[in-house]
Amino acid sequence: MSEPAAPDLPPLGLTGAYRLRWKRRRMLWRALRARRQMAKVAGHTAQIPDEGVLAFIVLRNEITRLPFFLDYYRRLGAAHFLVVDNGSDDGSADLLAEQPDVSLWQTAASYRDSRFGLDWLGWLLIRHGHGRWCLTVDADELLVYSGMEDHGLDSLTMLLERQGCLGLGALMLDLYPKGRLGDQSYTPGQDPRGVLRWFDSGPYRAVRQQPMRNLWVQGGARERVFFHSQPERSPTLNKLPLIRWNRRYAYINSTHSLLPPQMNALYDGPGGASPSGVLLHTKFLPEIVSKSATEKQRQQHFHTPQQFDGYYDGIAAAPDLWHPGSVRYQDAEQLAELGLMTPLNWGAA
Repeated sequence: MSEPAAPDLPPLGLTGAYRLRWKRRRMLWRALRARRQMAKVAGHTAQIPDEGVLAFIVLRNEITRLPFFLDYYRRLGAAHFLVVDNGSDDGSADLLAEQPDVSLWQTAASYRDSRFGLDWLGWLLIRHGHGRWCLTVDADELLVYSGMEDHGLDSLTMLLERQGCLGLGALMLDLYPKGRLGDQSYTPGQDPRGVLRWFDSGPYRAVRQQPMRNLWVQGGARERVFFHSQPERSPTLNKLPLIRWNRRYAYINSTHSLLPPQMNALYDGPGGASPSGVLLHTKFLPEIVSKSATEKQRQQHFHTPQQFDGYYDGIAAAPDLWHPGSVRYQDAEQLAELGLMTPLNWGAA
C-alpha cells in the first residue's frame, strides 16, 4: 500500500523536509534509548500471534478501568496487549501480569520526560509492531466505528487494506454523566457508557497545521466547560490510533500527529471523506475528582503543566458537564449519522 497523499498545502521545500526527517530520526533514537528505562515483568511476547491487531498502552493506576478495557478490546479481536506501567500502586501491574495475552513492562521514569510515554511505546512499536496493524490507545479510550457490531478489528484492517489505507483516524469524544462529577457510582468491569451517557455533538473545528500537515481538532465538552474563555488552549481531539506500523514511523504528540508528515493525511476530521472512527473518552468516571488533585501535584501531563492548574481545579470542583444541548449516547451508527465519523463501506469488503 502507498502512503496517503499529502494535504493540499504549500510544499515543505527541501529545508522543511530535511528538518522533519531529522526530527523523526531524533524521535526514533529517543525510543531506542528509552528501552533501557523499562523492565519486562510479564514476558509473553513469545505468545504474540503472527496475525491480528496489537494493542499498545501506557498507563498508571487504572485498576478501575482495566477489567472492562481488556474485555472490550478482546471482544473486538485484539491479538495481544503490550503495556507499559508507569509506577502504578493500585494493583494495576499485578492484574496485568496475570493476563496471558498481556506483555508488561514497568518503569518509574518520568512520564513527561518520556514525551508522555511516547518514547517507551516507540521502542515497543519498533520491536514488535513493524509490519503489523497496531492500535495505540489510552486506558480511558474505547474505539468505535460503523459496522463494529458485525466486524471486529481484523475485518476492519482487511477493509482498510483493500481500500489502500494505512490507518484509521478518530475524533476523541468526551463522554460525561448528568449531574456533578463524582456523584455517580462505578464498579470495575462495568461498561463506562452506562455511567457516562452524554456527549457534545458539536461544535468542532479543524485546521491543518504546518510543517507536519497534521490536523488540529478542538471543541466539545471540555472546551465548553473548562476553556470557554481561552478556546485556543482546549484539548486536541484528533488522533491516529490505528496504523499499519513501520519502524520508520514516529508519533510526535500523543497519537495526534505522526511522521513522516504524509501519514497525517489519513484523517481529515469530523465530516471528512477519509474512513474514520471515534475514540470514546471515558475520563469522567467518578474517580476523576480525586485523580485530578493527584495529577495537579504530579505535574506530568502537559508541556507547561502550571498553565493547566486551573483545568485540574475546575475538575476538582466537580461541575455538572451536562447542558440542554447534550446528546445521549446510543451507538457508533448514531455518531456516523451526526457526522462525527465517516461510515465505512463494508460492501467493498
